[in-house]
Order: sequence, then structure tokens, then C-alpha cells
Amino acid sequence: MAITVRIPTQLRSLSGGAAEVSLEGTTVAELLKALDAAHPGFGERLFDGTGSLRRFVNVFVAEEDIRFLDGIETGVVAGQVVSIVPAVAGG
Repeated sequence: MAITVRIPTQLRSLSGGAAEVSLEGTTVAELLKALDAAHPGFGERLFDGTGSLRRFVNVFVAEEDIRFLDGIETGVVAGQVVSIVPAVAGG
């Protein structure tokens, strides 16, 4: 079984308008690489020049922020939902 990756509205042009895509992988890093392979352009929008997630990109696995888990090395299992959520600034 695949893992569902939820795509934010701002990035849906890269996924052909899809709000969700199904991908295979065992970690968030593998999923995001698979996302970029299937839909080129995600990598440059999600990662900085050092290969780290951009600071305004939040990723959640089963509603848990990966910053409080194992970062992009957080494990995922079939049937889980991974959400990409851009940071929102306000003031």
C-alpha cells in the first residue's frame, strides 16, 4: 500500500492540480524525493541548497510535526497520511 501525500494549494500546479498523491517510501525523505521524481519542481520548492527542508515548509506525519520526531528521516508506513503545510506569517 502507498502513503498519501497531501499537497498545499500553493504547490498544486506542480502536481497537475492534485490535492493528494499516492507514493511509496519508508521515510519522509524518500517520499519527498519520490514526489519530486513523479512531479518535478517539488524538490526546489521544498529543499534549500544544502538539502534541508526550507524553514517555511512544515511536514506532518499522521498529524505529528516531523520537527518533533526524526525530521525528514521520520519513518512512514502504508496507509499513513503525510501533509506538506507552508508556514503562515502574521502580525
